[in-house]
Amino acid sequence: MSNERAQKKNINFVQAINLALHDALDVDPSVFLMGEDIADEEDGGVWKATAGLSTKFGVERVRSTPIAEEGFVGAGIGAAQAGLRPVVEVMLMGFITLALDPLHNTAAKWRYMTAGKSSVPITITTMAGAGSGVGAQHCDQLEGWLAASPGLKVVQPSNPVEAYALLTASIFDDDPVVFIEQSSLIGRPVRMPAPEPGTRFPLGKANVSRTGTDVSVIGYGAQIADALGVAEKLAEEGISVEVVDLRTIAPFDTPTVLSSVAKTKRAVVVHEARTNFGPSAEISAQIYRELFGELAAPIERVGAPFTPVPASPELESRYIVGPKQIETAIRQTLRV
Repeated sequence: MSNERAQKKNINFVQAINLALHDALDVDPSVFLMGEDIADEEDGGVWKATAGLSTKFGVERVRSTPIAEEGFVGAGIGAAQAGLRPVVEVMLMGFITLALDPLHNTAAKWRYMTAGKSSVPITITTMAGAGSGVGAQHCDQLEGWLAASPGLKVVQPSNPVEAYALLTASIFDDDPVVFIEQSSLIGRPVRMPAPEPGTRFPLGKANVSRTGTDVSVIGYGAQIADALGVAEKLAEEGISVEVVDLRTIAPFDTPTVLSSVAKTKRAVVVHEARTNFGPSAEISAQIYRELFGELAAPIERVGAPFTPVPASPELESRYIVGPKQIETAIRQTLRV
């Protein structure tokens, strides 16, 4: 282990992102970064996730862009079509709506339209989620929109190790990937050992974070840590909770989900995104289709209400999904 890496032995979520980007730039000259304020001259991004990278690798490979999401996402897609592996940062997920045309109509469809002869190996990174009080236009979790676009892969990690390994896998995947960094994970004081350079977790493969026998909690992102905390608490009452971290929302790992629910006979599907038309609807539909006759209780869905994210701290605190809502849903499935 190098001295530089030894200093990062225990990393938080932002450091995991930075380390994954560093290692990808270091091993593959086709990888480059572009996005709003990511170079060191602009302080390495709002969350400092790219701090130090333009100094080490140069501004040709770590490029700050104008505030023009459609333009620089489109440029990244063109670079990917030409054989590079761009990582393009859209500062906040609400801004990704400005780039949906090139992302949905070109990147997602290119492999299909070329009969598999060409691909677009681009990774779009973006920050999403409520909790910072900055209002409705800056906080959306829009993974459901993106997951409905055939050809796009959508990834959302739950902790620093997952962030490193899933971002590395995304960068070196030959299809377009949207990699979502959940804002509530930024402020959590969670530190984990840095993975070995190049560690990857396969996209489309879920992780059973905790085994259990009474109910399956299925989710991704920050809600996995919440679910694990609830599972630990309920274990004291003799309630055994299995926690399935999807890791990849599109495609999600249907066999692992079905295997878990077939065992426990109960399911809670949780995410920070709004419940209405959210990913939990598709996940629940597939569980019902395959396991309807085996379920001991209706599936519980936990998500945000069908409203824009409020800026008021009091309202925002009620909007955000947390351990209380997950515990309530688990107990509801056990009452049946």
